[in-house]
Amino acid sequence: MRERIRCTLGLLLLAAAGCSPGSGSGDGEAVVADGGGTAAVGGAAMQEGAIPPGAEDAVSRLRASPRHGEWAVIPAGAGDSVRAWVVYPERSDPAPVVLVVHEIYGLTHWVRAVADQLAADGFIAIAPDLLTGADVPADPSAEPDPEAAVRAIRELDPADVHRRLSAAAAWGTALPAATDRYGIIGFCWGGNVAFEHAVRAPELDASVVYYGPSPDPSSLASVRAPVLGLYAGDDARVNATVPPVQSAMRELGKVYEVRTYDGAGHGFLRQQNGRDGANRAASKAAWPETVRWLRTYLEGGG
Repeated sequence: MRERIRCTLGLLLLAAAGCSPGSGSGDGEAVVADGGGTAAVGGAAMQEGAIPPGAEDAVSRLRASPRHGEWAVIPAGAGDSVRAWVVYPERSDPAPVVLVVHEIYGLTHWVRAVADQLAADGFIAIAPDLLTGADVPADPSAEPDPEAAVRAIRELDPADVHRRLSAAAAWGTALPAATDRYGIIGFCWGGNVAFEHAVRAPELDASVVYYGPSPDPSSLASVRAPVLGLYAGDDARVNATVPPVQSAMRELGKVYEVRTYDGAGHGFLRQQNGRDGANRAASKAAWPETVRWLRTYLEGGG
């Protein structure tokens, strides 16, 4: 039986996010970046042109969100469980599930704000805390201490990571408000995990990789999900891993599309105020591609 942990005033992390008890909604109106018209997909009305906030605006976006967000503890097999932040879209029909894999810094306010934007775009967003049980202390802002999180991430067993992700996907797609299709999106370390999950999870329906190193080309024969890679132009360390994987995926007849944004730096979606506007421009171009990809393969029968 799964346990849901509701927002309470006693939890520092939720207080920092401005989550109201009971409803799971924030106070006030939603703050939408680059607003435009609305469009309906399935039973959901989404704000066209909206993108996730940069890190500096994450807490205010969470406070302003009208969507229902809550903590859940998800059984992950072998006596294990994983804590996750879950956000529901405002739509009248079942929604596909998208797992959100955090960066090497752990489950930050920014990652939860990305999940909120995915819910605004019509998906049930589940952001697992893959450092659950690692005893990473919180910093003064109630986020995982960055140095401790980095150390703990490097100690994770990949098999445990993907077992937890598969458990979160199974839990999510069993929700009454969900369809049976799920995708994954990840950032930096999480981007690598999102690609690796396509290698390890044949049931995955779509993957989106933000500036994460690519897996070993020799491991790709098992990939079934279409993969979208979104990369910064000024990120040679990561980008050097892309061409061998492009060649291997092409030879195997797999779907792998790549977008590279000139002038942008690593982590551009989180650091939107960097690189003299290039990171912001990359974010505004990449997020619609993300949503298009997920809608195509999770809702459009692609």
